[in-house]
Amino acid sequence: MRIALVIFDLDGTLVDSLLDLAASTNYVLQRLHLPELPATTVRDYVGEGARQLVRRSIGAAGAMCFDEALALFLDYYGRHLLDHTRPYAGIVELLDRLRRRGTTQTVLTNKPAAMTTQLLDGLHLADDFAYVLGGDSLATRKPDPAGVERLLQLSGKDRRQALLVGDSLVDRDTAAAARVAFCGVTWGFGSAGLRSAGVAPLVDTPEQVLQVVSGH
Repeated sequence: MRIALVIFDLDGTLVDSLLDLAASTNYVLQRLHLPELPATTVRDYVGEGARQLVRRSIGAAGAMCFDEALALFLDYYGRHLLDHTRPYAGIVELLDRLRRRGTTQTVLTNKPAAMTTQLLDGLHLADDFAYVLGGDSLATRKPDPAGVERLLQLSGKDRRQALLVGDSLVDRDTAAAARVAFCGVTWGFGSAGLRSAGVAPLVDTPEQVLQVVSGH
């Protein structure tokens, strides 16, 4: 059945947000007098939402300050999430071609919904998506399939018409739980995990996402 609904992950799939996430994480660590982390470490902590990112970053040494740390992160990141974040090369063109093709485009991310909207608006990408769900839009987050189920309901599409595109095993597991097709991308934060798991298809460019959607 023809792909008519594409569900995109956000961080590491549509946009490269690593520098802003790392800066926000290290701001929290500075405030708590904890050692800062390299961006490569922060990258490995991204994918399951702000709470998990903060929890992993502060570790056991900062566990007693978790609520303060989360509040600091959300405040700082909310003010700096567009400092360096940009769409990956080829993403704008991909979204334009999918839109002209008549494909319904959506976003399913574990980033808080308000921040997701702020980011998409700031990058002038919001109009490309019919529906956007954040990590707090529903009672559960990825890899729970509820977000995919909700997008299927909103779009009126059959799950056999849906493709979830993401950069991590969390995205792969979400697609599997929702029984929709999955396409992994290699330019994001979690591509090493996808490679290790032997995920297929696994594409190297946005142009190849279009080929998967088109069945080529």
